[in-house]
Amino acid sequence: MNRKVLIVEDDKKLAELVRLYLERDGYRVVVTHDGRAGLDAARHGHPDLIILDLMLPGVNGLDLCRTVRAECDIPIIMLTAKSTEDDKLAGLDLGADDYIAKPFSPREVVARVRAVLRRSPDGKESEPSRITVGDVEIDLGAHTVRLRDQIVSLTPKEFKMITVMAKQPGRAFTRLELLEDVFGPDYEGLERTVDVHVMNLRKKIETDPARPTYVQTVYGVGYRFGGETNHVE
Repeated sequence: MNRKVLIVEDDKKLAELVRLYLERDGYRVVVTHDGRAGLDAARHGHPDLIILDLMLPGVNGLDLCRTVRAECDIPIIMLTAKSTEDDKLAGLDLGADDYIAKPFSPREVVARVRAVLRRSPDGKESEPSRITVGDVEIDLGAHTVRLRDQIVSLTPKEFKMITVMAKQPGRAFTRLELLEDVFGPDYEGLERTVDVHVMNLRKKIETDPARPTYVQTVYGVGYRFGGETNHVE
C-alpha cells in the first residue's frame, strides 16, 4: 500500500505544490492548513509521515510536534521559513526527524520524505524484489529483465527507466520526470533523450515496437508502463 503523508501548512499554494510532487512519487497525501486540524489528522488519519510548518494558526508547529511526539513515533519533517540554528535545534530537540528551510525545491522535499521513511523503524517502503508485467519480469535484486523467460540485455539507464515506470503501472510520467528519475535532477540534457531510450527499450521488449504493449505513449504527457502487474516481495 502507498504510504500516507500528512502536510500541515497554512500556505495553501505551497501545500498544493508539495502535494502534487508527493502524489507524482506515489504517496497518498492529506493536507490541513492549521495546527488544530493537523493534530486531529495526525491522531485519527494514521499518516506514515508528517510535513509540518513551524508557523501555524491555532496550534503552532512546535507545540504540535511536541504533542504528536508524546503520543506516537510518526516521523516528522519540519518545513519552515525560520532557518536560524536555534529554530532548527528547537524542532529537532522536540523530536522532528528532519528540517527543511524555505525556500526549497519540491524535489528536495520528496527526497527527504523517502530518506526519513527508510530510516524509520517500521518505515520500510514497500519495495518489491521482483515485478512481473505481462511477459516481462524485472528482478530488482539481480538487476535483470526477462521476456518470456529469456534475459533481455539492457543498459543501466534502460533498466532504471523500465523499473521506474513498472513500479507504478498505468501512471503517466512526463519526460522531465523520467529524465530526473533516470539521470538525476542535476542532469542538463534534453528531454528528448528520454525518447531515444524509450525507442531502444521498445526494440528490446516489444513484439511490435510500432504498437507497444508495455512502454506506451501518453500523447501530450509522456509515457506509461501498461499491462497486468504482480509484485512479489
